[in-house]
Amino acid sequence: MNGLWIVVIVLIGFAVYAVSIYNGFILLRNRVNEAWSDIEVQMKRRYDLIPNLVETVKGYAKHESGTLEKVIQARNMAMSAQGNIKEMAASENVLTGALKSIFALSENYPDLKANANFMDLQRELRDTEDKLQAARRFYNGNVLALNTKIEMFPSNIVASMFHFEKRDFFELADGEQEARNAVKVQF
Repeated sequence: MNGLWIVVIVLIGFAVYAVSIYNGFILLRNRVNEAWSDIEVQMKRRYDLIPNLVETVKGYAKHESGTLEKVIQARNMAMSAQGNIKEMAASENVLTGALKSIFALSENYPDLKANANFMDLQRELRDTEDKLQAARRFYNGNVLALNTKIEMFPSNIVASMFHFEKRDFFELADGEQEARNAVKVQF
């Protein structure tokens, strides 16, 4: 009889432990989803600023339409990017490179550099880039915690039983980091 109670207590303890691990996975998955939502908010803010920036530049650099069209194409590509995070990150890298070219273009137009609207938009875009970087760090930290728990024993058993999958990091490409630094042009 005592042996039966011991077995029941061990099984109950194991069940409580398994539920605890499962709930931990749910918590981490929800944090990753929340962090991704923060990234999407900042990307949308960035997308909304770009048309205003392009319109401001158009007034000063009419014969630079090729550069402006590339920025709009990169914005549209980034907005329509769906699928995995690596594809989205690649489209964001292209957009950042296009923005780099628009700020480099401003060097050739002193009136544009002095335009208050352009400077406000540049400041807003820089602020958005900083918030986007913070959102990426938050997302990647949560992805790291989730992926680590999925790989560690004994939680990996629960992860495979309930089909929890590792997530991809939203990584900055070297070119994007260079472009991001270039966005911080001081006038």
